[in-house]
Amino acid sequence: MKKIIIILLALLVAGIVLSAQEITGLQIVENVYNRPTGNDQTADLTMSLVNSRGDERVRIISQFLKDFGDLEKKIMFFVSPADVYNTSFMNWSYDEVGKDDDQWIYLPAMKRVKRISSDSKSDYFMGSDFTYDDLGDRHPSADVHKLLREEEIDGEMCYVVESNPKEEEYIYSKTITWIMKDNWIGKKKEFYDEDDELLKTLTVKESVTFDEVIIITLSQMHNVQSDHKTIMKLENVEIDTGVADNKFTERMMKRGM
Repeated sequence: MKKIIIILLALLVAGIVLSAQEITGLQIVENVYNRPTGNDQTADLTMSLVNSRGDERVRIISQFLKDFGDLEKKIMFFVSPADVYNTSFMNWSYDEVGKDDDQWIYLPAMKRVKRISSDSKSDYFMGSDFTYDDLGDRHPSADVHKLLREEEIDGEMCYVVESNPKEEEYIYSKTITWIMKDNWIGKKKEFYDEDDELLKTLTVKESVTFDEVIIITLSQMHNVQSDHKTIMKLENVEIDTGVADNKFTERMMKRGM
């Protein structure tokens, strides 16, 4: 009898330890947010816009990113076609809790840099299915995260996490993300509109690895309500090449590459 009691106590303690080690939705999202990205990154980005009839528009972009510690800066220069040539976009993402991204766009026809206001972050970027908000880096503390389940997708075991915004007027009522357990990459993400209806789905299709740094090289955002797609393909990716600090300024936005 004593042996049985000891075994039961051991199982109880083991169960308590296991329960204490269970990961939370917030911890999963924090692991995604803190995933290594390198000191800097350069790449050529092809953005393909495909409508419901299958008509395609292609835009070529040169992209630069740099990590400044508690601040990450990104700048994009449109190379072609001619109607968007020399357009540029810049995003600064902060690690500080509660601090929103700063964003700017330069339109050559207007010959001035325009700051993206908080009211405009729900607007779609250059005809794509990505809003300005999507192009930023949302801090984990901005949402309440709930681990729904574990699920296999395309042969990868994923945590499925539902994220509900703390702010009442956020552009999405919630998002659901499939996050790969072995590398903290979001494999798939669903965005729901204010009526809690599925609006669009982001799918990651390909990635490359530089040492411990994983770069997503092919992804697709599909607006299921309009049946419009945006395909993002990164090529000629390089990391830690020493991108200059002054690359990320309004002056450079006007000057171009």
